[in-house]
Amino acid sequence: MASFGIHPTDIYLPAPHIEKKKWAVVACDQFTSDVSYWQQLEKEVGNAPSALRIVYPEVYLSEGEARIPAIRNAMEQYMADGVLTKQVENGFVLMERTTQSGSRIGLVAAIDLEDYDYTPGTSAPIRATEGTILSRIPPRVKIREGALLESPHVMLLMDDPRDTVLGEVYKNRDQLPVLYDTELMAGGGTLKGWAVTEENQKEALYVALKQLNEDCNGFLFAVGDGNHSLATAKACWENKKATLSPEAAANDPARYALVEIVNLHSPALSFEPIHRMVFGADGQQMLLDFAAYVRKKDMAAKPGDDIVFVWEGHKTGLSIHKAGELLPVAVLQAFLDRFLQENKKCEIDYVHEAEAVEKMSMDQGAGVLLHAIEKSSLFPGIVSGGVLPRKTFSMGHGHEKRYYMECRIIK
Repeated sequence: MASFGIHPTDIYLPAPHIEKKKWAVVACDQFTSDVSYWQQLEKEVGNAPSALRIVYPEVYLSEGEARIPAIRNAMEQYMADGVLTKQVENGFVLMERTTQSGSRIGLVAAIDLEDYDYTPGTSAPIRATEGTILSRIPPRVKIREGALLESPHVMLLMDDPRDTVLGEVYKNRDQLPVLYDTELMAGGGTLKGWAVTEENQKEALYVALKQLNEDCNGFLFAVGDGNHSLATAKACWENKKATLSPEAAANDPARYALVEIVNLHSPALSFEPIHRMVFGADGQQMLLDFAAYVRKKDMAAKPGDDIVFVWEGHKTGLSIHKAGELLPVAVLQAFLDRFLQENKKCEIDYVHEAEAVEKMSMDQGAGVLLHAIEKSSLFPGIVSGGVLPRKTFSMGHGHEKRYYMECRIIK
């Protein structure tokens, strides 16, 4: 039966005697400006086995490649010592994550990287949601290449309003073996997982995916979180594939990547805005430049709150008219890209909390506040525009992001 891009796989988890709470840590691309968050995790984990030892928190990326050997050694040691054991054979993990936003259901599965393409306008079943910055891939390739294991923070979204895929599996969860049930560190909520390995269970998934595939015209999955991590896995696979025969490439573990699949319509999955802070900018001048940019694009900027400029205690909101299918964030980001090219001394940061932007804009530059996009606009937006502008939305707050639990051998 066709797999529609997802595949069962062998999944490794911390052995029964390992404390799951200290094992699971939040995605490495969170709290990248808050080193104290990661320092506190170090204290809480102590000497216990933890995924913290096998991932590279991006807050430390300025250290370059210095951490990579220790990460690879920890992977090898955890496998040799039985810290990680194979607990799912040729299957999936059904998981339930509970946070302050509610409970979301996910399916941890391998995806075929041959079915994923981050090129705008692709017809692949698995597509990026935002523009991929190619310069961000090589440093991440150095981390993944040579690693024995992967533990994913990539989350794929399905546009399944009737919850026909995951809802059916979750309904029958009492028939599945429980793999873990744990509280998470640092306010992450709780996490519970079940093994999905029986052939009839997997076949039921594929039947539901077949119908969803027909309903969505072949666009099954959009990358909600981890766009650049998945692009890195793709780059590593393309590099390796070039060295393999077609027969060897068909089953090589590097051809696949572990992800969590979630229904876009989960009530516990919220889209949050990502605001912009432009350090060193004159807010009033930037506002005037934006208004001129909009006029040149045959649009109109009128009073409103689609885009709000803040600086030195001032606040001016605008709504963009005659923008066609463009989201306000798309108009803004195109302007900011040009603005930064013309104002080399200015630097941009993407900030989740509006209060932080307003505080920094008092004396450090100009901020721009945005609304979250509607979840229902995600898939149509990708179809019409290829990808959305980078940093268009965030799926929940930082502590609600995916925590590392499952692992897979990739070499």
